[in-house]
Amino acid sequence: MKKILVIICCVFALQSVSAQLFSKKKVLNDASGGKGQIDNNLLTWGYFLGFNSYDFKFTYNNNADAIQLKPSTGFNVGLVGDVKLNNYMNLRLEPGIFFSTRNIEYPESYGLIDPVDRIREIKSSYVHIPLLLKIGTKRINNIKPFIVGGFSTSLNLSSNQDNPDDNSNNQFRMKKSTYYYELGFGVDFYLYYFKFTPSIRGVFALNDELVRDQDPNSPWTSNIQKMQSRGIFINFTFQ
Repeated sequence: MKKILVIICCVFALQSVSAQLFSKKKVLNDASGGKGQIDNNLLTWGYFLGFNSYDFKFTYNNNADAIQLKPSTGFNVGLVGDVKLNNYMNLRLEPGIFFSTRNIEYPESYGLIDPVDRIREIKSSYVHIPLLLKIGTKRINNIKPFIVGGFSTSLNLSSNQDNPDDNSNNQFRMKKSTYYYELGFGVDFYLYYFKFTPSIRGVFALNDELVRDQDPNSPWTSNIQKMQSRGIFINFTFQ
């Protein structure tokens, strides 16, 4: 289903680009002025759909062996609120819901012999809220490249932070709240009735997300000094 969605988005974008992108004909969503022309509005709204791939950055105690991570592709959906600061800068709020799955495998050197004890599947459902500064170039016909960066916070609805059970009962626990910085780039495509924006963004956690087990010598958590999420977001925005 994900592959089909990607193919549909690519076909749609290619058709729109070939018909409009380098056309000398002005599109209805023109930035030169007038009613309904999106670049002249102080406040605009939209939504996004996309994909994510999360992993972890581990910092270890006592030169412990590395934990193996197997990320997978997740799904994003959310809203966009955009405030125009000037012709080149916009302030954006992009609250969304992000679903992801990560599988980690501990090495046998941690004292975990049973394969069931060595593998943890971590499913996360994030309410992700970034505040971003978007800096664009001058519009070139019907395209406008940009870079974007800012800070964000998320609430992990699947964190297990308050679960009294820990890894000794097969429960991997993470903190509910995480803070990030984000950097990325994209291109605005001005179509007839809306603006279509594909973008890619890197997301990097600032705080430690691991909830330690009750046993201070737990093989699952005692070797980890810090665990921080990292992610790549690919979003398709419609405004």
